Amino acid sequence: MLVTKHQNTIEAAVKANHERAFYSQYPEHPKAYGEDAHAKGVQSYQQLLNKPFKQLLQTGETGWTGEEVSPYTQEVLGVTYPSFPVDDLVKKAITAGQQWGKTPVGERAAVLTETLERIKDYFFDIANATMHTTGQSFMMSFQASGPHANDRALEAIATGYHELQRYPPQVAWEKPMGKFSIKLQKTFRAIPKGVGLVIGCSTFPVWNTLPGVYADLITGNPVIVKPHPRAILPIAIAVSAIQQVLQDNGYDPALCQLAADSSDHLITKELSEHPDVKLIDYTGGSTFGNYIESLPGKTVFTEKAGVNSVLLDSVKDLDAVIQNLAFSVSLYSGQMCTAPQNFFIPETGVRTDNGVVSFNDVVQKFRDAVVGLVNNPKMGAGTLGAVQNEGTLTRAREAQQLGGKVILAGTEVANDEFSKARVFAPTILEVSSADNNIYEKELFGPVVLIIKTKDTPHTIQLARQMARKHGAITCAAYTTDAAVKEKIADEMNSVFTPVSFNLTGFIWVNQHAAFSDFHVTGGNPAGNASFTNQEFIVKRFVWVGNRELIE
Repeated sequence: MLVTKHQNTIEAAVKANHERAFYSQYPEHPKAYGEDAHAKGVQSYQQLLNKPFKQLLQTGETGWTGEEVSPYTQEVLGVTYPSFPVDDLVKKAITAGQQWGKTPVGERAAVLTETLERIKDYFFDIANATMHTTGQSFMMSFQASGPHANDRALEAIATGYHELQRYPPQVAWEKPMGKFSIKLQKTFRAIPKGVGLVIGCSTFPVWNTLPGVYADLITGNPVIVKPHPRAILPIAIAVSAIQQVLQDNGYDPALCQLAADSSDHLITKELSEHPDVKLIDYTGGSTFGNYIESLPGKTVFTEKAGVNSVLLDSVKDLDAVIQNLAFSVSLYSGQMCTAPQNFFIPETGVRTDNGVVSFNDVVQKFRDAVVGLVNNPKMGAGTLGAVQNEGTLTRAREAQQLGGKVILAGTEVANDEFSKARVFAPTILEVSSADNNIYEKELFGPVVLIIKTKDTPHTIQLARQMARKHGAITCAAYTTDAAVKEKIADEMNSVFTPVSFNLTGFIWVNQHAAFSDFHVTGGNPAGNASFTNQEFIVKRFVWVGNRELIE
């Protein structure tokens, strides 16, 4: 019985959600899954190439599509996926949802936790697929699309499990009226809103997708997964595992369908505007995200673009801070929504325990640290990964023409394992606070802007303004002054931006931990939703109360 099998896991996840302490159901170290798991995963991945992907439990396809290219080998993966008419996908979802919506939440939670256990069996397949569609390094691909994505999915299951049991399913209600009383039998039902659509992105096709998928499913809604055409394989493997578990346990696999499309025949708008699609999760650029948010009659959860800031005021050990920040901007070539972009540094320099370091010296130290990292034969290529698409590469190459002073010109970096890998070191530009036309937008990819400010109050003012106007998902701040720290927290939190203070060593502003960190607050233009607060769950169903008179 799955409920018995997974009850401890579900209850531990609920507890972890409430306590916000470190918790992980799925180890992030590859060796935890067996010595030969990596080699088997490579082999399994390679067996998927250059053929139709037939693991999905979906029928009635009208064609096959696929256009993925590895950022490491520049070779076409050759995997094709079945394509389906939008109406067929929606109709099958509605049919599947009828039984699922009436299934008790405890049973739903157990079945969904079982799907995560099945996905775990494919972590290394998914990791290789992620690597060769997104350009992430193998380790990031493994952790982000495997354990971390599963933990985020379990977090959504646990939140839903808790929220759906917030009220009793039934109660005998009695109101004293003097010599008699009124007695009512009241029932409270959580009614799912309807078909969900989860629109994936090209850089984190599993990590950004599974939270919405599981938030829909735990609340009783069927879901259609619409991946980015250039990053289908990782999430296709996960969807096929989900479908198999659903079918094995007597549920319609159409509860979770894959809707693959191509760049020359996108179906995202048709799906989004379909009258029977009631829930939409979206990760990607702000322009399309704003369109999704504007659709009438939909409940929408978005993660869009933001301009993330670093505020440097004062530090204990400048070298430790610089090393941390150099890694943060180089990690996956800045292609993380949490990556820092705008570095605000006072013209008077940065105070340290060994005196004030001038603005120019801070900039030089940062430049040298980035150069040292990207040129490190052991760490450089692995940290940078590969650039996912030509558009991002072009933006990085042309960044020198944005204006300001070129501190470091971005260059190609060799990857010894993959000679054709699309690897590009960060471009670093220095601009003034008046150059807001340059730094007032997201420059997705390996581009870093250093902005000279008048002083720390000016720094805080500009960073707050950026977050309020353009959104921010992260903010890193460095100060040894308690009053300044409080001021930064108050000002950035007032525009719904979380702050990471004084990070050094092996923790970076880019990282968010499931069961503890809220990913995106939902309060500024970077997105209207958060992984995983209550609102991410409770907006997917409606409480309805029925009453019956007891004679």
